[in-house]
Amino acid sequence: MDGNGRWAKKRFLPRIAGHRQGVEAVRRISRAARKLGIEALTLYAFSSENWRRPEDEVRDLMGLLRQFLASELEELILEGVKLRVIGDWRRLQSDLVAMIDAAVARTANNPGPTLVIALNYGAQAEILSAARRLAEQVQAGTLDPVAIDEQRFEEGLETADLPPLDLMIRTSGEQRLSNFLLWQAAYAELLFVDTLWPDFDEAAFAAAIEQFGKRQRRFGGL
Repeated sequence: MDGNGRWAKKRFLPRIAGHRQGVEAVRRISRAARKLGIEALTLYAFSSENWRRPEDEVRDLMGLLRQFLASELEELILEGVKLRVIGDWRRLQSDLVAMIDAAVARTANNPGPTLVIALNYGAQAEILSAARRLAEQVQAGTLDPVAIDEQRFEEGLETADLPPLDLMIRTSGEQRLSNFLLWQAAYAELLFVDTLWPDFDEAAFAAAIEQFGKRQRRFGGL
């Protein structure tokens, strides 16, 4: 979800104004995903590298996250959406961790689609963590190294019980993955759009899904 800052700069507004509009885009797209029958939607809300941003901007982002959880939870419950959070999010402030715990618990048994929020997330750290766990099992003698294959490795990732990643969309014209779902994106379709995230709407999302539907996915075959 890239381009909040540039959206604000183009309008001579503070960056927080762009982030606020970015939250509105989150609401639009999460609702649009449900209408389109998307099984799981993962949003990169805060990366492990975002701590390098100015302290006041990080504080504003965390405040917006609190507001989003407080304002959207009842709708998620009503719509049957299951909320998931990936990343090292337990390193956030204790009150925010408590809010996330409560929201995840209240939606855990919902039957509908899954909304995944990536918070303090970095794909390289996720991969390293999975590798360490396998190494510990090998060292303990409970796992034969020969038994380690792609499936066994994926079981150690935070997305293990989620559907395979089909489509990754990055807004704002940047063309890189920025440490997001690197393992999962191995055979995902990648779509880079020029639209800034605050301007990304239902029509743009539907167009992205339509374009995905026209692609031929061979997974290495013919």
